[in-house]
Amino acid sequence: MTTYLAHYRSPAAADVRGAGHFEFESDARAGSKDNIRDARMRMLELFGKDAASWSIEEVERITAKNSSFDGQLELDFRPQKKKRVRRTKGYW
Repeated sequence: MTTYLAHYRSPAAADVRGAGHFEFESDARAGSKDNIRDARMRMLELFGKDAASWSIEEVERITAKNSSFDGQLELDFRPQKKKRVRRTKGYW
């Protein structure tokens, strides 16, 4: 299962106004109907019947943090890229 982050918003005329995000897990591909359905079900589990009129605006995948990071900065020894020089405009 992959962890996703869903952003939700309530309609302007709702009794309980809400906007925010929550995490959920899903086997479905990001952005698919099954993924949105899993997000909606998790939202209803978390917030109850107040969230029935709320809508899911965006679903994004959460990437795992690098566990090998121990506080030591990584150095980049690649040569610097050449800066692109734009041609000046000639006014005649």
